[in-house]
Amino acid sequence: MTDDTTNGAPAGAQPADGQQAQPPAVRMNILAQYIRDLSFENIVAQKGIGGEVAPEMQVQVSLDARKRPVDHQYEVICKYRVNSVNSNDKSTMFLCELDYAGVFQIEGVPEDQLHPFLMIECPRMLFPFVRRVLADIIRDGGFPPFNMDPIDFVALYRQELARRAQQAQGGRPEGQPLS
Repeated sequence: MTDDTTNGAPAGAQPADGQQAQPPAVRMNILAQYIRDLSFENIVAQKGIGGEVAPEMQVQVSLDARKRPVDHQYEVICKYRVNSVNSNDKSTMFLCELDYAGVFQIEGVPEDQLHPFLMIECPRMLFPFVRRVLADIIRDGGFPPFNMDPIDFVALYRQELARRAQQAQGGRPEGQPLS
């Protein structure tokens, strides 16, 4: 039987200075958030729409993160595309595109966990503001406000990892033989 050790000391032992060794605390501050780009096209006002209207909303989300020149600072960009189509004739009613960004100061996150942190936690912090901007823009464009459902950024991140893995395999679905 062996004892678990940490740097040669038994597990649970305290360092010589009497303080418990702890991993560095994760610190995240939102330094700024802003609209990078915004577009709203009201097709109904431009072309008109006849007959029954039964709107269908489609939302697409993409994320990007960039290191800034200052240590521990990152810019995270969330791109949203909200398209409303009339389900009766599939004509577009409006199109709203929003690029919303935040500048974050992040410290204490291990390098191997930084990418998921930037692509999950940072967009999660920005989401309530994005939701409000989209609702206001759509309402001001002449439509009922759109209360976007919460987004599962963990699932979105996993989908992107799976897509990249499939692309790295030559773009073929798993289990499919090469022809």
